[in-house]
Amino acid sequence: MMQKLPYYMVYPMPFVYDDEHIEERDMEYMKSLYPDAAKRILPYIEEECDRLEYQCSMIYDEYPDRLQLQMMCKRICENVKKHEKFWMECEYPEISSHSEREFEENSAVKDTGKIRGQERPLGPMRQDWLQNLVEVMLYQELLRRRREGRRRGRRIY
Repeated sequence: MMQKLPYYMVYPMPFVYDDEHIEERDMEYMKSLYPDAAKRILPYIEEECDRLEYQCSMIYDEYPDRLQLQMMCKRICENVKKHEKFWMECEYPEISSHSEREFEENSAVKDTGKIRGQERPLGPMRQDWLQNLVEVMLYQELLRRRREGRRRGRRIY
């Protein structure tokens, strides 16, 4: 005769979907740790992703088009610069004042790869800090949304 099993053994993984809530809570906590500049940019990134979140959207392609992603970044940067203009000038005045001077200095020493005797190679230009930050945050947000789409059973590609 077959032995009866306790309830918890019949359904060995009753809390499979609880992991989603834990991951979502972790993601929200990590977002709360963002620096102030990133926290102020995040709503613009989420708004752009919400606008493109529909079935068969390019953000769910197996390999999203790099040009389209760059265009998304430019739209986000334009929105941030338009709506956060006061903040961009007042919050980081040293970037706007130094960036022009650094650009001239860096362009003058571009061939050598050195800045005033320093042995390190030139890094990214400071003027692109907003573009770089938006691009990284956008890719992270797209990855999160694609992951959610896979969990919900929606085909991504």
